[in-house]
Amino acid sequence: MDDVQIKEMVRARYGGIAAASETSCCAPAASPCCGPEVASHDKARRIGYTEAELAAVPEGANLGLGCGNPQTIAAMQSGETVVNLGNGAGFDCVLAARQVGITGRVIGVDMTHEMLKKARNNAASIGASNVEFRLGELEHLPIADNTADVVISNCVINLVPDKEQVFREAFRVLKHGGRLAVSDIINTAPLSAELQSDPSLLCSCVAGAAPADRVENWLAAAGLVEVQVVEKPESRELIKSWAPGRNLENHIVSAMVEARKP
Repeated sequence: MDDVQIKEMVRARYGGIAAASETSCCAPAASPCCGPEVASHDKARRIGYTEAELAAVPEGANLGLGCGNPQTIAAMQSGETVVNLGNGAGFDCVLAARQVGITGRVIGVDMTHEMLKKARNNAASIGASNVEFRLGELEHLPIADNTADVVISNCVINLVPDKEQVFREAFRVLKHGGRLAVSDIINTAPLSAELQSDPSLLCSCVAGAAPADRVENWLAAAGLVEVQVVEKPESRELIKSWAPGRNLENHIVSAMVEARKP
């Protein structure tokens, strides 16, 4: 399967999740994003979101698609501009909007019309006027150079075939001194040929994951400095539930990725 086919499969998968207005990535059919027994809010708690954060977002914004909480490392301040790569239904964008306040700005980018529609409705439902959502691919962001103080993302970059180009784009849109704060899945041991070729894993957060050293090299090559990729070993327990019996937790782990534009 080539990169174009993978991208279209991802687009169809996540567009379908949004269109169906599901509140978990486990529907309409079970997905390796999470086990069918894990409700979206319960999963969000387990990956680092607080009760206060969950209470602050509108119903339907949390689709249970993340693998960590980039808010915890982004250190967003009042008046800053935040770009969210792969905004989904607007969960992290709405939370970021609260942190940057009315003098700040949040721009979400997603390649699925269905997710954009859902995100816009969710932001409008709580009057988040400092948030906007744009259609685009992460390899070619519809954002001007030197726009963002912070670029965040939550378990999306691993879905993109050309991850190195995503990091180059993040560098481009960041202001000098701006920072990258990403939660994502990384690969810790080689996947079997069977796991690598499984369509359900290709369009989720598993088969596209890269090793930490490769991510670090991509970030450095893009021009970013102070690069850190920190594994979250405790995430393996949740990962085990994504595809019971397939031992995914022996191959992948959630990680927090940080870097800065000089």
